[in-house]
Formats: sequence, C-alpha cells, structure tokens
Amino acid sequence: MTVPPPQEFPDPPTPPYGTAVPYPEAAWPPLPAQYPYPYPYPPRRTNGMAIASLVCAFLFAPLAILFGHLSLSQIKRSGEDGRGMAVAGLVIGYVLTVATVLMLVAAVVLFSWAAKVVRESPEYRGMGVPPGTIGAPLPPFNPPAGLGANCRYPSTSTRADKPVRPPRPGRVPTDPAVVEATVKFNDGTTEDVVVGLRLDNAQAPCTVNSFVSLAQQGFFDTTSCHRLTDSAMTSVLQCGDPTGTGSGGPGYRFANEYPTNQYRPFDPALKSPVTYPRGTLAMANSGPDSNGSQFFIVYQDSVLPPTYTVFGSIDPTGMAAVDDLVSVGVRGGEDDGPPRTPIVIESVRLN
Repeated sequence: MTVPPPQEFPDPPTPPYGTAVPYPEAAWPPLPAQYPYPYPYPPRRTNGMAIASLVCAFLFAPLAILFGHLSLSQIKRSGEDGRGMAVAGLVIGYVLTVATVLMLVAAVVLFSWAAKVVRESPEYRGMGVPPGTIGAPLPPFNPPAGLGANCRYPSTSTRADKPVRPPRPGRVPTDPAVVEATVKFNDGTTEDVVVGLRLDNAQAPCTVNSFVSLAQQGFFDTTSCHRLTDSAMTSVLQCGDPTGTGSGGPGYRFANEYPTNQYRPFDPALKSPVTYPRGTLAMANSGPDSNGSQFFIVYQDSVLPPTYTVFGSIDPTGMAAVDDLVSVGVRGGEDDGPPRTPIVIESVRLN
C-alpha cells in the first residue's frame, strides 16, 4: 500500500499593514489635567429679569410681579437659569401687594368710621361748642396794628374747584368802611330771594377783599348752600362751596381777622365760646388761618369759639328772607346737614 505524501498548505496571507503588534498600555500619552473626562458644558447665564423680580419684591411689589412673569417667559424660550428667583419674586410680590391692598381698604374703612363718629358728635354739630354752653358777647373791636397792611393769600395743597384768580395781595384800604352787596338765592320757587349784605371793610379788610374778588369773578354764582345747622346752640346756613360737599374752595387761604385778632396767639380764651348774634356774616374754616370761600349766615344767636372771622352782616330787611330760606329744615329731620330742599346762590353782586 502506497502512503500519499503529506498535503502542503499555503502560508496565511500577510496583513496589508504588517504584523499587528499590540500597543503597550504605558505608551498612551497622558491626557492633559485641564481636560478631564467627560468634558463639562459651559455654565448657563442667569436671567436678569429674575434677579430684578426678586430685588423689586422688597422695594415695589407690583413691579416684582411684572418682572417675574417676563422672566419666566424668557427662561422658557432661552433655557437660562433663574426660575427659582423668578418664582420667589412672584410669590413675595403677590403676598405684599395683597397685604398692601387689604391695609388700604382697612384704612379707608377706619377713616370713614372715624369721620362718621366726628360728624355725629355734639361738638361737631355745635361747631366746637358742647351743648348747654352760654357764650360771652363778642369782644369790642380794637383795630390791631397793621390792619390790612399786608394781606396774603397763599395757595393751598388743593386746586381751586372753580376757575378763579387769587385776590390782590399787600395793602388793602379800610376805606370805605362798609361795602354793600346783594345775594340772590333760589330755593326752587318761581321767585328769587334777594338778600342785602353789609361787608365790614374797616373791621376785616383782608376777608372783604377776598369776598369781593370772588364775587366779581362769579365764583359764588350757581353754587349751593350745602349745610344747614338748626341746633339749640348753633343756627347757621353755610354756603360758598362750588362742589356742594363742604370740602371745596378757591385754591388759596388767608388769615383770621376779627374777633380772633382781639386775642393773643395761643390764648386759652380762643377756646372759650362767644355769641355770634343773629344776622352775622362770618367765614367758615377748618382750622386757624384756613379761610377760603365758604361762609355762613347766622340766623339765630349762635354760640361758637371766637375763631370764625366776622366780615359783615345781613341788612335787617334781608333777615326775613333768610328765615324763609332756612324754614325748609334739614334733610332727614336732623339738626345738621344739607337743607331738605336745595338752596342755591344765583349770584353775588356789589351795589
């Protein structure tokens, strides 16, 4: 039996790039220390509106709410950081805004309640004099030094409620001693009620100067007499407010004259009541030297502090017409408040 020769196989092909030799691990170059693996993303920017919202939350809450909503909208589009700050600004802004609104509402309610209490108090109804008080006569007039030498009419914090120019300041002559004028009222009847006034220029020149200036500019025309007081101590008809609310005026003020100027400044006697006789024409005010355009007619002897400037009187024949006007009484049957039917000044004219 013949044995076949051994079969020969061809050598395996040589790799095209030579024999593969494993690269030693130690031969890899080290990575630079400033490039650790994995590489970090660059830090994201914080939204500026979010920062503004958080800051404004402690300065002006409504602005914090505005900035907070703008910030959330920007962050949603841009992917910026600051969402937490924007939410915090919104929450604080809303809380402070609601708290401020509640405080304002409470203050308004409290102020209204206090004003109602004051209006209903006997002292207010009697214009500062408790019931049962007996007043001394008005003091005799003794012209103070410099009477009418320097009348001033500075502006008030509130603007005039009807277009008007302040009267001429400076020296005001006391001659003529009396200036006559006529007031025409309308009480809803077909005929006007005409009342004559005697303005005491020699006694209250700065006040008469203001009243005449307002009358000549038509300030009193078509204004209502907003307050009628008919109590045991005080009986007056108050007019001269263009708004008819008791808070209107000409946008300026001036100092008290007689009888206030018959007392020393801060004299305790200024709080002692005196009797303003029937027919007196006097200025209403809200405190020392706060005279404006509002005045009142005393239709029965009234007890008041000597802090209401007397600047004239109603002529005797005119008082009968005043009695007819006030006979309508106070609305609601009270002793102080608006007249039951409107009493309107149609005009005030100098004779």
